[in-house]
Amino acid sequence: MDEPLKRVMDAIDVETFFVCSNEESGRSLMLALLRGWGFKDVDIVFARFEGPGVRVRGRAYVHRPADKYGWLKPEGE
Repeated sequence: MDEPLKRVMDAIDVETFFVCSNEESGRSLMLALLRGWGFKDVDIVFARFEGPGVRVRGRAYVHRPADKYGWLKPEGE
C-alpha cells in the first residue's frame, strides 16, 4: 500500500484543546506540534479561548495548487 501522505490531495487539519493561558499560546502550541511532526507549511484556521484553554485547528499543507502531486505519478515512481 502507498504511503498515506502521498494520497492527500491538499492538507491535513488537526483540531484539539490546549490547556493554556491565552489564545496566542494555543496558536503557538499548535504550530509547534505540526512542525514537530515534520510539516513545514502550516497555518492556524481557527482558535477560540474557552475557560481553561484554547480550542484550535491547525492545517498542515501537503500540497498547494500546482505542486507535484504524489497520486499522479505512475506506479513505482
